[in-house]
Amino acid sequence: MEAGIKFEQEMTVGEKDTAKAYTSGTLEVFATPAMIALMENTCMNAVASQLEDGCTTVGTALDVKHVSATPVGMRVRCECELTAVDGRALTFRVAAYDEAGLIGEGTHGRFIVKTDKFMAKAESKRA
Repeated sequence: MEAGIKFEQEMTVGEKDTAKAYTSGTLEVFATPAMIALMENTCMNAVASQLEDGCTTVGTALDVKHVSATPVGMRVRCECELTAVDGRALTFRVAAYDEAGLIGEGTHGRFIVKTDKFMAKAESKRA
């Protein structure tokens, strides 16, 4: 996998995506956690087709600013670019826009893992 992969996806902000619904705030605007989830999902999807069978990516780091509120009903577009590959560590530039302009931007780190090994390690915590 090499740096330079780009991907984007869109969504419409619904009631379930608001700060009030996430309980991260009291207003009915696009929640920061919802924006972050969209950013992570966009990055995950950007590289999914490049992974070996049995592998996925997990989020490891996030440095994002949410700079503008988006009301329910507006479209949001998220775009990402893979900017660095260091072994299994991936770094992305991310940005989200509503119909009026930039609403958030930053960087996101993901790590390539073998799904079965990762889940076995997570499940071992139950022991």
